[in-house]
Amino acid sequence: MARASPLNPGLPLPMPFPFLERMRSTTRTQIGAGPLYLLCALLASLAGGCAQSSSRAPSPPAVRLTPLPDRVRVEIHGQLFTEYFFKDVPKPYCHPLHGPGGLVMTRHWPMQEAPGEDRDHPHHRGFWYAHGSVNGLDFWTEGANRGRIVHESFAQIESGPQTGVLRTRNRWVGPDGRTVCTDERTLRFYATPDSARVFDFEITLHASHGPLTFGDTKEGTLAVRVAETMRVRPNKANAGQPPGRILTSEGHRDTDAWGKRAAWCDYSGLVEGRLVGLAIFDHPDNPRHPTWWHVRDYGLFAANPFGRHDFENLKDPTAGNLVLPAGGQVTFRYRFYLHDGDAARARVAEQYASWIRTRSGS
Repeated sequence: MARASPLNPGLPLPMPFPFLERMRSTTRTQIGAGPLYLLCALLASLAGGCAQSSSRAPSPPAVRLTPLPDRVRVEIHGQLFTEYFFKDVPKPYCHPLHGPGGLVMTRHWPMQEAPGEDRDHPHHRGFWYAHGSVNGLDFWTEGANRGRIVHESFAQIESGPQTGVLRTRNRWVGPDGRTVCTDERTLRFYATPDSARVFDFEITLHASHGPLTFGDTKEGTLAVRVAETMRVRPNKANAGQPPGRILTSEGHRDTDAWGKRAAWCDYSGLVEGRLVGLAIFDHPDNPRHPTWWHVRDYGLFAANPFGRHDFENLKDPTAGNLVLPAGGQVTFRYRFYLHDGDAARARVAEQYASWIRTRSGS
């Protein structure tokens, strides 16, 4: 049985049972020896298999999640992929995201100082999820009179040979200290080759404290700030260097991709001289699929299903509102694909189609 593509985790993998193979071989060659011999052969084979298994040290998980006081460390094949920060922060976030060859594909600032980086938009923290209007409160930016997303508990922290899972519960808390809503988010990290990294993000938002409105604003929602050298519009420190590129599933490129709807979007550029890219996939089951892309030439890369009037220049400022009744909930699912090369070389369109087939069970 062929092993599934590492970029399509979740498909069945072959299960080797060497003692069964030995048993089959023995019974085939000794078939004329009678039932007693066959029984002895079976018992001996099982005993040998058990002894071999007990003497073999267990392999370390390919995806290891390690809880620390203020973060969860995620390693793939013994190498750091990212860290999920959850304590004493305005909102949970992942920083950095390591791509092919261990290259850092997200901006370091404001978590770390790094040469050649612009110090704009201090709320752009690696990879995060937030929105600029939730019952009229701003959870996107940071500071006074802003909302905070507060970690409440871990529902699951699990390492594994092919997949690691991190599941958390969070409260969206307004400036007055009152909880506006809650969420449960799941991150699944996969043991892929060094030429790529893949993880899935799923979030269920709960109207747990009354009716809930996600307002129509471009300021949101599922977001990454890519490395400064990947920008379509290079900063001063990288003036004259090759610019990055943006491409959507609908063929929109670079600045034309902003505010457009598409099933996926890819942002590629140079990191330490190597061409790499990050694609975000929007699942067809998501509300308002295909999503709008709040993707900028200075490195912001966000999927926003709520900002319709901003993106389409509509007169009605509430056109993109999503309203949940008290007790209601809504779920969004995305995949992140960190790859070598640009979207064409990485076959992003094919990877998206394969993901959809896997998720649908076809």
